[in-house]
Amino acid sequence: MSGLVDAGKSRLERFVTRFLRKGRPKVGLIDSLKAVALSSWVNIFILILPIAWAAHFSNVNNKQNVFTFPSTFSLCLLGIIPLEKLFDYGGEQMAFYLGRDIGDLVVVTLNNAVEATLAIILLRRCELRLLQSTIIGVVILHLLLIPGTSFIVGGARVLHQDLHPHLTQVNHSLLVMGVLSLLLPAAVFTALDRGAEALPDNPSYIVNDTTRDTFLVVSRGLAVILLAVYVASRVYLHDPPGEHDTLAEHPDAPLALLDEEEHLIHGEPEVNQWVCLGMLAVTIALMAATAEWLVDSIEFVREDRGIREEWFGLVLLPIVSFAADGFVAIAYFLRYICEHLLGRKTPPATLAKARAIDLSIQFILFWMPFIVILGWWTNKPMSLLFDIFEVAVLIGAMFLVNYVTADAKTNWLEGFAMVSFYSMIALTTWFYDGQIEISEMLNAGGCFIVESSVE
Repeated sequence: MSGLVDAGKSRLERFVTRFLRKGRPKVGLIDSLKAVALSSWVNIFILILPIAWAAHFSNVNNKQNVFTFPSTFSLCLLGIIPLEKLFDYGGEQMAFYLGRDIGDLVVVTLNNAVEATLAIILLRRCELRLLQSTIIGVVILHLLLIPGTSFIVGGARVLHQDLHPHLTQVNHSLLVMGVLSLLLPAAVFTALDRGAEALPDNPSYIVNDTTRDTFLVVSRGLAVILLAVYVASRVYLHDPPGEHDTLAEHPDAPLALLDEEEHLIHGEPEVNQWVCLGMLAVTIALMAATAEWLVDSIEFVREDRGIREEWFGLVLLPIVSFAADGFVAIAYFLRYICEHLLGRKTPPATLAKARAIDLSIQFILFWMPFIVILGWWTNKPMSLLFDIFEVAVLIGAMFLVNYVTADAKTNWLEGFAMVSFYSMIALTTWFYDGQIEISEMLNAGGCFIVESSVE
C-alpha cells in the first residue's frame, strides 16, 4: 500500500514541478502579453468586438436604425474568430505546463466552447427541438467535414498519414457507445403501440404526459451513464495500465506523436501559465456574450429567409460555430499556395490531424448529457429522444468514420468521401421538415422559457 502511495506522490510531484516549472526559466508578464497579442494575425479582428456589441444593443426592441440583423450577425461572427484562435493558442501553451494528455483535454474542451455555449443558450431559451438538431449537427460536422477536409489537405502530397492505432481503437468504442445511446430511445419510441386511431398527421395519441415523463427518466439515466463513461475514458487515457505513463509512450505510437511529446517536455512555452489562465477566462466571458448576440441576430435571419428549422440546426448553426476555424484554415491554405508557387516548399506532415473526432466524442459523451442534466436542474425537459432521421444520419457518419480510421491511416480520397457524405446530408436535410411527434413531445413539456434580450 505504501508503494502505491509513494507512486501517487511521485506522479503528483512531477505534475506540480512541471506546472510551476521548478528549476526552469519562467516567462515574464510583459513577454507573455506580447506573445498573446502577436500569436496570430487574426487577433486584429478583436477590435470588431465593441462594434458587434454596439450593433446588438442598438437592435433592442427589434429596431434596426443603425445596424441590420444580418450586419450584426456578420460582426459577431468576425468577433468570434480571434476568440477561437486564442482558445487554440491558450490550450497549446497550457500543454507545456499540464502535459500532452491533460493539455489535449484542455484544447478539446476549449475548441468545443463555442458549440457548448450555443447549446446552453438554446436550452435557456427552451428551443429544445432546435437544440437537438444543433447537437447532432455539431457532432457530424466534427466527424465528417472538419477531419475530411484535414485529410484532403494533409494527404495531398503523401500516400497516407498516420493515426495512433491504440487511441483510434479507443475512440471507435467511445463513439459507438455515444451514438447507440441515442438509438435506444428512438427504437423504443418507434416500437410503441400507437393503436388503430393514430394518424400520421395527428401525433397526440402517442404524445402524452406519461410517455414524456418516461423518456425524461430514461434520458437522465442515460446521461449519467454517459458522463461516467467519459470520466472513465479520461482516467484511462491519462493513466493507462502498464509501464507507460501515457499512450504517447505506447510502442505503436507514431514517431511524429513522440516528437510532439518530446517538444512539450523539453520545449519552452511563450506564455506564463497564470497569464494564460487569465487570458482564457476573459476570452470565455467575451465569447459567451458574443455567441448569444450571434444567436439573437441569426434567429431573425432565419425567419426572414424562411429557412427550415431542421436545416438551420443540423447544418447552418454548426457551420457558423466552425466558421472561425474555417476562415483561418482558408487563409493558411491560400498562404501555402502562394509559398508553393514561389518555390518555398515545406515537408508534408505524416501525422493526420484528427482532433475534430475527439471533439465529437467529447460533445456526445460529455456536453450532450451535461445539457440533459442541466435541463433537469433548470426545469427544461430536454431528453435524448431525437428525430429518427438525425439518429440515422449520426449512425451513418459513425460507420464511415470508423471504417476510414480502422487501419490508423488516412488519405485524401477517404477525406473526400467524408466531405461528400456531409454534403449529401446537407442536401437531404434542406427538404426535411422534421418528425412531428418529436416536436410535439418537446414543445408540450411545460418548459419555463427565458425571453431573448432582442424583442
